[in-house]
This record gives sequence, C-alpha cells and structure tokens, in this order.
Amino acid sequence: MDKHIAIPRRPLINVVMCLVVFFYSTAILAQSDSVSFRNAQFSSSRVAESWKKYNDTLGKEFKKKNIAYPPKDIYLRAFKSQNELELWARNNESSEYKLIKTYRICAISGSLGPKRTKGDRQVPEGYYFIEEFNNKSDYYLSLLLNYPNYSDQLSGSQQTGGDIYIHGGCVTIGCMPMTDPGIQELYTVCLNARLNGQLNIPVHIFPTRLNKNGLNYLNKEYPNDPARQQFWAELKTGYEYFEKNHKLLPVMYTPDGKYVD
Repeated sequence: MDKHIAIPRRPLINVVMCLVVFFYSTAILAQSDSVSFRNAQFSSSRVAESWKKYNDTLGKEFKKKNIAYPPKDIYLRAFKSQNELELWARNNESSEYKLIKTYRICAISGSLGPKRTKGDRQVPEGYYFIEEFNNKSDYYLSLLLNYPNYSDQLSGSQQTGGDIYIHGGCVTIGCMPMTDPGIQELYTVCLNARLNGQLNIPVHIFPTRLNKNGLNYLNKEYPNDPARQQFWAELKTGYEYFEKNHKLLPVMYTPDGKYVD
C-alpha cells in the first residue's frame, strides 16, 4: 500500500492570513498617509483659498477636453525660451494626453542649457517630477522638483545645488516663477491629481521647442558648445516621441547619466 504524507494545512492558512493582514495594513497606512497629507495641505489658508477660487474653473477646462476632474494623470512641460508651462492630462494610461492650458512663466534666469553647478542661476533642463507641495512658501505656494536627478548628479559637478521650485512671486535665481494667481491655479490642479492617486507628476523642461526651427536656433546660438548640443540631442528623442504620440517615454539613463530612449 502506498503511503501518503498528509501536508498540514494550518501553516498555509497562516501564511495566507499574514499576507491578507499585510496588504490590508499597507492599504490602511496608505489611506492614512493620504488623509494626513490632505489635512496638512488644507490647513493652509493659501491652499484652501486657492482651491475654492480655481477648482470649479479648472473642472470646466477639463470638461471641455473630455478629461475627468479631479484628474488622475497630468503632465507639465516647460519651454525656457518661450517662458511657457503647459498643462496636459489624460484619463488613463492607454489614452493620449490632451493640452488643457498654457501658463506664463513670468521670469527666467541664466541661459539655455542644463543646470550643472550650485549658484549658476540656471533653470534646469531635463526630466523631473514634483517631489513636494510647499504650502508655506516664501513665494506664496511652491512645487519642489526632484533636482538634481540621476543625470544631474553624474554631470561631473560636485555641487549641483538644489531647491528648484515652480512658485509664485515672479522672481527667480534658477526656479520657474509664476504670478501668485498662476501658482494658485497650478497648485490646485497638481494637488487634486496628487490626492487622486498620482504620486509622481512629471515635469519636463526644454530649452525651446525641439522642432526644426528650435534646433536651428540652438545651432545658431551655440555652434561651438558640443556639450550642450549633445545634451539637447538626448532630450530631442523624448520631445519628438511626445509630439507624435502624446504619450511619454519611460525616463532611462546610461551609467554615465545620459538620457536614453
């Protein structure tokens, strides 16, 4: 007679129960963090007033483009030469982004090209995301970018600097300032996206539109600067892909910090 070895079921049940408890606890913790974040933000009169003033208007703008509001997926794209910051949005990962609105960046310091050194007054160029919502900013409200990113850190400089924001106040030494009404509206839509589950809001910063006219301009203004030309060639791939598809490529780097498609 064959002998059958009974496999005890209790340990398996225990493992399953532990996994259920783990994921349930993780979900509760995430929900708690989200509630804490929301409460901390709306404890600021600046945030509460901004939301009250602009939320309904933003909802109408999104409705015109058939995009759900509050949004689940937004994207910001900036052009230094044009002093423009575009707000794009989509309903899900399989759909294309649609342009919702273009904001005016009211001041730009430095020149075209990436930020490589602390104190160079440069506005960064490259691929970033919003890292922090500052509702107690000296410049009304501000959105911190994750500068320096991996590319910036491997640029060769030992002191890349930091604290690069999109903020109000219309003054800058390397940030992207807007008017106070402008940052009120943009902060509101970004906050709504964050509260609706978008943890990383991409912010891509270009020297100019990298189309034929833009590239001709850069070649004319910086003909003897191979480092900048190489850097802009790296950004060109992502720019052209978005222009064609209205979708974003994953951000990837080579071991020495160059952007790759």
